[in-house]
Amino acid sequence: MNLPKPIKFEVERYVGGLSQFKKIENPIKLSANESALGASPKATEAFEKEKNKLFKYPEDDSNSLREVLSNEFKIDPKRIICGSGSDQIFDLTCRLFLNPGDEVIVTEFGFIMYKIYASLSRAKIVLAKEKNFKASVEEIIKKVSAKTKIVFIANPNNPTGTYLSKNEMLDLRKKLRSDILLVVDDAYFEFIDSDNFSSGLDLFEDSANVLITRTFSKIYGLAGLRLGWGYSSKEIIDSMYQIKPPFNVNRAVLAAGVAAIKDSEWTKKAIDHNTLWSKKIFSMLKEYNIKTNEPAVNFFLMNFDETKINSDEVFEKLVADKLIVRKMTQYKIPNSLRLTIGNKEANENFIKSMGSILK
Repeated sequence: MNLPKPIKFEVERYVGGLSQFKKIENPIKLSANESALGASPKATEAFEKEKNKLFKYPEDDSNSLREVLSNEFKIDPKRIICGSGSDQIFDLTCRLFLNPGDEVIVTEFGFIMYKIYASLSRAKIVLAKEKNFKASVEEIIKKVSAKTKIVFIANPNNPTGTYLSKNEMLDLRKKLRSDILLVVDDAYFEFIDSDNFSSGLDLFEDSANVLITRTFSKIYGLAGLRLGWGYSSKEIIDSMYQIKPPFNVNRAVLAAGVAAIKDSEWTKKAIDHNTLWSKKIFSMLKEYNIKTNEPAVNFFLMNFDETKINSDEVFEKLVADKLIVRKMTQYKIPNSLRLTIGNKEANENFIKSMGSILK
């Protein structure tokens, strides 16, 4: 009997950070770059207020959230599109711009979903080598061909925690052909406080050949609701609206997103917490000769080549203390783990555990 057969894609499935391991009770999850403090109480309250309206469709164009984003970032609401996570914006982008055989450039340790969405359009994935776990403008430009349609870059990048300076980003856009779309993933920009860094939105707000994406999963603590947005030229955004699913952001999520943006005090509290603990953890990692990225995001990529113990052993010993971090097997980064900065208790437990492991 002949049965329907799905198309096979030569791409590795995305695997998220572990929430549970070896049936440990009440583990401390530091594996998924989730918010250390959680969502704003005002966002939670706004979400709960929608419970009696669940039988009604949400806004089809997320207009209420677009207006709040427009006011917050001083941008044109007609050039904003909201999605079920920034992942949906990546998907729409690939559907709009790619034909079979086109090429998409991603950095060596870039977000795996860029590859997956490009593969769905039968595009060829081209990897640009990184230098010391940092994206390289030179290496990206080397990979450009007549078939290149899109360049994806997260700045700062996950899982490496490194970033390109504002001058490097401007140089990248200048050196790319004008008909190549540059997609800048701003997922972690709020965590950086550096004079040599500017977000994609700040750099390319007026660029017709750049798409900037942002997420509510990190600094706003709404990872469980899946909410993101994109900003580009009106022509590109209008084209996305033609193909996006109807009612793609549900009403409770929209309400939470609006409240999260408006609660600037909570956002500042989350940034201050991350700044404080990133410095403390960075100092501890250096003390134990663990190679890692400078504090710039809400996580650290930890390499154990210069310690007496390897990453697998560290992972198991942390698990014994109920701490779950992320292995870097899927990203093919050897002898390394990624740590998410958690709340005060989680961070103190991690520092204490590492001290015991590496003493």
